Amino acid sequence: MKKIGFIGLGIMGRPMALNLLSKGYQVTVNDINKEAVQSLVEAGAVGAESPRMLGETCDAIITMLPANEHVKQVILGENGILSGAKPGTVIIDMSSITPVVSKEIASLAAEKDVEMLDAPVSGGEPKAVDGMLSIMVGGKEEVFEQVKDVLYALGTEVTLVGGNGSGTTAKLANQVIVNLNIAAMSEALVLASKSGIDVEKMYEAIRGGLAGSAVLDAKVPLILDRNFVAGGRIDINMKDITNVVDTAHEIGVPMPLSSQLLEIFHALKVDGKATDDHGGIVQYFEKLANAEVRRK
Repeated sequence: MKKIGFIGLGIMGRPMALNLLSKGYQVTVNDINKEAVQSLVEAGAVGAESPRMLGETCDAIITMLPANEHVKQVILGENGILSGAKPGTVIIDMSSITPVVSKEIASLAAEKDVEMLDAPVSGGEPKAVDGMLSIMVGGKEEVFEQVKDVLYALGTEVTLVGGNGSGTTAKLANQVIVNLNIAAMSEALVLASKSGIDVEKMYEAIRGGLAGSAVLDAKVPLILDRNFVAGGRIDINMKDITNVVDTAHEIGVPMPLSSQLLEIFHALKVDGKATDDHGGIVQYFEKLANAEVRRK
């Protein structure tokens, strides 16, 4: 598959589309942000006025959008992908939405002989830029095999987890682990900072042990620099944890830690931090303790 459509040129989507271009794919892009579309056109992509146009011209269309309603609109809407897609077209939704919505869209796509994979990602903006995302996929194995090379143009770890909805379920679990890890790390950093020790030296001391993690290495240096420019925004992660809690409660899984995390996100949103990176969770704990984590 050489003709790839891409809808959603935000923090993650823009570098992902650029990586497809760099790997030799013919990329057609669409976004409500016309400046974002123009920047990709200047890099070699073709601009499209509507999702329908991508359905009419592309072999596979990737969507990378904020939430359930946006994905449903561009795929199922009046001028959406399915209104123009030909049989055999593959829709790859790489957004973080709920398994229920993923399965619903896959079912409606199948009625038009259009295939659907849910393939959310982990790694944030840095990994999107480097083409080193982790991608968890739900859908038919034969469809996965058709587009596997496209996915490997975007990530280094690409795993077919199961049928439709499995990818989005895996992403929900991923978001629980990542964001609770950041919260636990933040609480510890504030404790260390207010006790008066050098937090940077503490980080170096613990990162090689059991407390070490990709999250620790990615977020502590940014926190020490007070750099909360978003690679993964608080409001987007709040949406993901809302989906976690809602999905879990539907199937009878209590989520006490995730529920507390969701309240922390709401508190940060009220405090004007919604567009900060989720490493900014530390600011919630700093406010409670009247302390600030930074380099000595």
